[in-house]
Amino acid sequence: MSETDILLIDAYSQIFRCFYAIGALSNSKGQMTNAIFGFTRLMLKINADYPTPYGAFILDCGKPAFRLEIAPDYKANRPPMPPELRQQIPTIETLAEAFGWPKLVREGYEADDLLAAIAAEFADRTVKFISSDKDLAQIIDDRVKMLVPAAKGGGFTLRGTAEVREKFEVAPEQMIDYLALIGDTSDNIPGVPGVGPKTAAKLIAEHGSLANIFTRPELIGNPKLRQKIADNLELLKKNVKLISLNTEVRDKPWKNLDSLARKTPDWEQIRSICEEMELKSILRELPDSNAAPPEVKPEKFAPDLFGEQ
Repeated sequence: MSETDILLIDAYSQIFRCFYAIGALSNSKGQMTNAIFGFTRLMLKINADYPTPYGAFILDCGKPAFRLEIAPDYKANRPPMPPELRQQIPTIETLAEAFGWPKLVREGYEADDLLAAIAAEFADRTVKFISSDKDLAQIIDDRVKMLVPAAKGGGFTLRGTAEVREKFEVAPEQMIDYLALIGDTSDNIPGVPGVGPKTAAKLIAEHGSLANIFTRPELIGNPKLRQKIADNLELLKKNVKLISLNTEVRDKPWKNLDSLARKTPDWEQIRSICEEMELKSILRELPDSNAAPPEVKPEKFAPDLFGEQ
């Protein structure tokens, strides 16, 4: 990944993934450690394989007011964070900083918005970001690419423009319209009833965009589909606003590119945390001092095989 300048981590998407990938795990004090264990392995993997000069660990800060104004029930279907995970978050944030990652959070914005804003602002830099969120496919282009955690085998799958087209049958710049049509159950965004991925992709392929469909709905050949779109115009317009990422960030949590500089991991602090959490298998892999990072084998990082405690 030497050609990449900036690596961004959609923090909570990876924290939740670590938490649910590993069963109940705790130390002798009764502290839950499963998310901490998985997250530490994630950091080791990224540190070994993605030595970019710049990056950020980007966190959500509640539901943004501007989206709640559009849809008060936005993400209302999401359960609260499990207390077993919540108690591990402070340690995880400390670990991220110990691994040299600048931490970014801004009240009123979601991590996706901050991530998109950074990618847009530093337009002369190549960017990769780690996430599983399909909303973020809208910012992919020749310069910005996505690293999706692989379902098996560990590591990440690169998703660029060609991969977006292959997976969704639309271009990245058409993802907002595509998601507006089908909705997003994870965010409590309903789509047009009866319109699934195939129909949405076909509509966009035939008409180019929702804007074109709004202007000339009579061009939709299927009468039933034409009526469905006509009956849900306001829903679609609302969905477009909800799904579009906000890159106009006030009081940016980054000052300039240098504020995104990744630091050398503090292996002594990392070791201290791992000792406190009793992460024995990870302790065996850590270097003795602030030296070169250890090699992390992919099979130990697989989502279903994070390794034994």
